[in-house]
Amino acid sequence: MQANPPSSALPSSSLSKTDAAFCRDLALRLLSAPASEEERREVEKSLGRYPEGMAAVGARKGERVLAVVVKPLVRGCPFPTVFYLTDKDLCRRTSQLESAGCMKGWSQRLERDEDLKTAYRRAHLMYLCFRREVAKITGLPPYPSPISAGGMPERVKCLHSLLAQSLVMGPNINPIGDETAKEVGAW
Repeated sequence: MQANPPSSALPSSSLSKTDAAFCRDLALRLLSAPASEEERREVEKSLGRYPEGMAAVGARKGERVLAVVVKPLVRGCPFPTVFYLTDKDLCRRTSQLESAGCMKGWSQRLERDEDLKTAYRRAHLMYLCFRREVAKITGLPPYPSPISAGGMPERVKCLHSLLAQSLVMGPNINPIGDETAKEVGAW
């Protein structure tokens, strides 16, 4: 008897049609307004480096760019991170949360809480679906792996990625990204 594949190996086609359509429509809407040179300069100033692969601004708060959408191929190499946190203050506060060790507690909650695990798995599948749509729209090959970001769907590894997903996709997609947003005052 063959064991079931790890949940991270399941295809994004396990998403509901509504969730898949949401990912497609969001990718189309965001990529229909590519990042301007001014936005790239703003992100470069915030990050301290040029934002390679930046395709569009994904989330703003007033004039601040909070997160961007990145193409799944940067300098000819596959790049798994499609949502990238760019706001300097949010990056600092999120790093402080990570340094305080909250990721271990959230990973333990994932092991015990079936509802949280289900919601986090959905966030993982939506991440994969959105990244596939970005590749399709930008004429790039799909990312060659079922790995998303932030440790999804099995553990919590990078709050920056999870927060960026929540900021770009909106609330009620990634429960841990949403909790991070509340903790760091992003919403």
